[in-house]
Amino acid sequence: MKLLIVAVGQRVPAWAQTAWDDYAKRFPPELKIELKAIKTEPRTGGKTTEQLMAAERQRIEAALPRGCHVVALDERGTALTTQALAAQLRQWQALGADVALLIGGPDGLDPALRQAAQQRIRLSDLTLPHAMVRVLLVEQLYRAWSVNAGHPYHRE
Repeated sequence: MKLLIVAVGQRVPAWAQTAWDDYAKRFPPELKIELKAIKTEPRTGGKTTEQLMAAERQRIEAALPRGCHVVALDERGTALTTQALAAQLRQWQALGADVALLIGGPDGLDPALRQAAQQRIRLSDLTLPHAMVRVLLVEQLYRAWSVNAGHPYHRE
């Protein structure tokens, strides 16, 4: 199974890339994780927010593998505890399909894309910078895997 993180935004600070790389290399071979950075639509030229999000939606959709299970990160999504995310990860693994987790751009995800996703989850009630979301997501997915594997990384 592969966890594919599709994130709008190609530039992140060095600390965020270093943190992503550190967590990504910890995943076992049977649970690969990959990041696909999607170009942010330029916020110039008088385009409406809807037009910007629609352009980013097209890029995201083009990056999604056929038949993958799509999970949108959304501030209005379901909040999960670490244990609930671990259970969710087990369910995703049982699906037998790759899972794509979507991180929107500066204006969020296009509403049609959020609606089309099979699931919507949120990482926090706080507003987080996009670079931080990538790091937090990869760390929490690693933590969920470690819970399921009985690894001592997570302690209750």
